[in-house]
Amino acid sequence: MLAVCCTLVGVMLKALFIVEFALAILLIASVLLQHRGTGLGGAFASEANAFRSKRGIEKFLYNSTIAVGVILVAVVLCDLFLRIKSAA
Repeated sequence: MLAVCCTLVGVMLKALFIVEFALAILLIASVLLQHRGTGLGGAFASEANAFRSKRGIEKFLYNSTIAVGVILVAVVLCDLFLRIKSAA
């Protein structure tokens, strides 16, 4: 029974590692795809451009970046919990 449990935990840890890797790649890509300001040039922009709402794909990308980050943290915490439990 113990060997089956250890094998199951090992498979789960491998699966979580793959999920962590994929989520990390998605998070990096979504951060890099977001529209960036023009550095210090944005500081001297007119007031109309300073505060604008996100719309369309920009809003979706912003929200999905937050969601992927939260999911990644949750998966990493699950991985940590499993590793602590399997070591004990």
